[in-house]
This record gives sequence, structure tokens and C-alpha cells, in this order.
Amino acid sequence: MTEPIIHTVYLGLGSNLGDSRATILMAYREIEKLIGTIVRQSAFYVSEPWGFSSPNQFVNSVVCVHTSLSPHALLKQTQTIERLLGKNSTHATERTAIPSPLYHDRPIDIDILLYDDLHIDTPELKIPHPLMQERDFVMIPLSEIGFTYADPEP
Repeated sequence: MTEPIIHTVYLGLGSNLGDSRATILMAYREIEKLIGTIVRQSAFYVSEPWGFSSPNQFVNSVVCVHTSLSPHALLKQTQTIERLLGKNSTHATERTAIPSPLYHDRPIDIDILLYDDLHIDTPELKIPHPLMQERDFVMIPLSEIGFTYADPEP
């Protein structure tokens, strides 16, 4: 039997409902169970909501994960973790590059930021994440864990 190919992915996590730090720590455990090994993780960063108004600040983090999952299987697993930790259909999902009035408070959000050097542009999945460079709460933690982002054209 051949060894699975291991991919390097970066995930952005955010929470602004409930005990956000505890929710992100639970998300780390679920990532380890369902996705792969977390090899680096950033500190927690507090940020204002992006794309909507709320009195609730976000706690954000970025992790680097080694996984054997395909990009679409990874997406399904991140959505499974989100549902497990309380995100439901009334919480907006962010999969497009257009800021939407659907953004609102959420117990957890997990975005696929990068997957190896892949560029994917489908209705359900866009990699690299199209808005990541506009968000300090993504770029600062990415930098902290040693990743310098330069997006060459595909």
C-alpha cells in the first residue's frame, strides 16, 4: 500500500459568540481528529467584525495543518466541524469574494486560506482565500507562524 500524499494547508479560525477561545481550542481538537496534524498555530488575536456591525469582537487564529484530504474533502470536514461546534444555516458562510450583508455573529468560522500552491476557483471553493490579504486578522497570524504570502497569478 502506498503512503498518502501529505498536503500543507492553512486554515483561518474565528469566533465571536460564546466562549470564543474555548470554541477555537475545541476546533483545534476536531481538526486533529478529522483533518490532520496541526504543525503550527498562531496566538489568538482579537478583532472587530469584518463586513458587518456587532458589539461582539472576534477571536481569530491561523493554523498550519498537514493533511491527506483533497481540497473538497477538506472543505466538507471544515463544514462538519463548524456544524459540530454550533454553526448552523442561519450563520452566514463565506465562500465568495463579494462582501455580503449575510455576515453576522457566529460561534465558529473556519476558512481554507491556502492549500499547497493550488489555485481553485469554483462556486463552492476558492483557494487562495480571495479576501485574506484584506484582513489583518488573517495576515498577522499567518506571518506569526512563519508564512510570507505572495500570490503569484495562477
